[in-house]
Amino acid sequence: MLNTKTKPPVEARLKRIAGQIAGIQRMVEDDRYCVDVVLQISAARAALAKVSKLMLDQHIQTCVTSAFDGKDAKNRQAKIDELLKVFDKNCNC
Repeated sequence: MLNTKTKPPVEARLKRIAGQIAGIQRMVEDDRYCVDVVLQISAARAALAKVSKLMLDQHIQTCVTSAFDGKDAKNRQAKIDELLKVFDKNCNC
């Protein structure tokens, strides 16, 4: 869950990204130059990556930190597994 400090910028970014996606769709409908469309797609991906980073930072600062401060070894391991899964899905390594 996002805190009151993180939620507004995440929501604002997502609204801008929605506008970017709508713009990309219009570009395709208008038969715009392919490279221009691809560049806009790259910009939208970068914007989504920034939102992802903000969300992950919030998760680490709250849920993961809480799990590591606690005494529940299963909960700690679950958070480690969760993070590894996120990194596996988002890492280009």
